[in-house]
Amino acid sequence: MSHNEKRLSSEYVEQEERVDLTKIKKVMLVGVYFSSTEKKQAEEYLVELGLLAVTYGFEVVGRMLCPLKKFDARTYIGKGKVEEIATSMKEGSIDALIFDDEISPNQQKNVERTLNKPVIDRTGLILEVFSKRAQTSEAKLQIELAKSRYQLPRLKRLWTHLSRERTGGGASGAFRGAGEKQIEMDKQILKRRISQLRKSIEEIQKKREVQRAHRLRLEVPSFSIVGYTNAGKSTLMNALTDAGVLEEDMLFATLDTTARKYTLPNKQGIVIIDTVGFIRKLSHLLVASFKSTLEEACYTDILLHIIDVSHKAAFSQMEETLKILEELNLHEKPMIVVLNKIDLCNDQDQLARFRMALPKTVQISAKSGEGFDQLLEMMQHEIEKLRKIVSLRIPQSYYQLASESMKRGRVISTEYEDNDILLKVEIPADMEKKLKPFIRN
Repeated sequence: MSHNEKRLSSEYVEQEERVDLTKIKKVMLVGVYFSSTEKKQAEEYLVELGLLAVTYGFEVVGRMLCPLKKFDARTYIGKGKVEEIATSMKEGSIDALIFDDEISPNQQKNVERTLNKPVIDRTGLILEVFSKRAQTSEAKLQIELAKSRYQLPRLKRLWTHLSRERTGGGASGAFRGAGEKQIEMDKQILKRRISQLRKSIEEIQKKREVQRAHRLRLEVPSFSIVGYTNAGKSTLMNALTDAGVLEEDMLFATLDTTARKYTLPNKQGIVIIDTVGFIRKLSHLLVASFKSTLEEACYTDILLHIIDVSHKAAFSQMEETLKILEELNLHEKPMIVVLNKIDLCNDQDQLARFRMALPKTVQISAKSGEGFDQLLEMMQHEIEKLRKIVSLRIPQSYYQLASESMKRGRVISTEYEDNDILLKVEIPADMEKKLKPFIRN
């Protein structure tokens, strides 16, 4: 990187920090809805946005729900609403505005001009929360990649201060040209950084693939805990395996994938994997950026979908999780639905609704251990479905196949008759087709 590029990159980072709102204290939230039937859900989204803001460290001192007939191309919510918000923010000494949806860079810029205050959207806030919560190098790389991709179309907004400073509010062609050159140079710097981040993440993925291949060779069944953020995934993981995963009553308490060995009551060894939580209105950018973190769930045998049934929005949280699982092509995997926080749920109708809507549900309290016996029994039963006990007669000339059966399966009995090997063995389901000619009735 040349000296000039370094200088420009430094200026970009300095300006980005100003826009990233690191010194903001008081914030106001704004959400939208288009009909009276959408209002209740919009209120729920705004409550969740408030929790995200508090998780980051902001103090929420104002909320506004705006009924809209259509989106405004310039300001998202319309000039009149922006002016109304500007008055409220001035009266309440509010430092910044947070939109509950992802807004365009131009809309962000136009609202900031009217408010003379920083504006951030839901995606930007989630990225900031992620930045604070990440622990491992991989999670930090994933977040930096997502933030870089998020900032790329916003560079023009970040550089607008330069033309104001140099021209005293005017916009002469010479200075505007210089600003455009700086924007283009920063775009190139940011694009190169995105490329470097992707390569670093690919290297980590390759290492994980080696570990995964080893686990698959050993035929160790695996379970991935998936679900909405703050549903109790880490609490369940810790209760079963003493993994020491961070547990906090806040959104995205942990972003890092954790895998631990566990032995079921029937002495079956398994691997349990904790994954990052999902959230409503999770943009495609964030899903794509965390795909490699979530890919452990792609290679798992069985999903443990954990739901906080005590939450009033539990059903919509479940639907959002299923939607993201489908986006990740995980919706057809075997799944146990774990209805968590049963000790805090007094709504029997809600429990009945889940049981009717979803197969294979079990009720637990990850905190107290209630229902664990039933959960572990169900996990054992699901593993049994992955394997099948067969009786085989394999000629010695096919000894390699017999050897594979013994290596990948669990041998129950072995006998020899003439030139044949008689095996009773529990095999993975994917071997049944290969062994079909040798299966005895």
